[in-house]
Amino acid sequence: MSSNNLASRLYPTRIDIPAVQRSEIVTLLNQTLAATSDLQSQTKQAHWNVKGSDFFQLHELFDELAGELEEFIDMLAERITALGGYAMGTVRMAAANSILPEYPTDILVGMEHVTALADRFAAYGRHVRDAIAQTDDLGDADTSDLYTEVSRTIDKRLWFLEAHLQTSNNGNNVTSTANNRDKVTV
Repeated sequence: MSSNNLASRLYPTRIDIPAVQRSEIVTLLNQTLAATSDLQSQTKQAHWNVKGSDFFQLHELFDELAGELEEFIDMLAERITALGGYAMGTVRMAAANSILPEYPTDILVGMEHVTALADRFAAYGRHVRDAIAQTDDLGDADTSDLYTEVSRTIDKRLWFLEAHLQTSNNGNNVTSTANNRDKVTV
């Protein structure tokens, strides 16, 4: 996260979670907020630029995914502020603090976009599952529950993306983007 201490800044609150834990939770939530904003914008990038025979269904799917991520952005930012934290929610903050790689700009075909998004949804899902455990360990069941809700939806949406990539040839998956240069290791 950014070195300017905004990610862990706390304001007074009567919430009964000690400030040390709240600071760690707020920092983690801000990292997730950045990744969620980045994933939402990358999903919109795919929505706007997809081409090919599956254009319409993918255009609609990507827009639906982006809408769900927008709801998570609001939930995360509101949880940060409910804990007395400062929500780092600008586009520039998200770009500087996201765990996700940049979205490829040289793809157009639908399945290339699906692969790029599946890679990023998988990495994001891993981050969210790690955050479930971390916030539980920090004694914040409410934030852990919020992460669990996000995780369920992300896993379902990853399934939707991966279903497009499955082929009938012995269960092999189509998983390569152009030269696999932006493949996220899962």
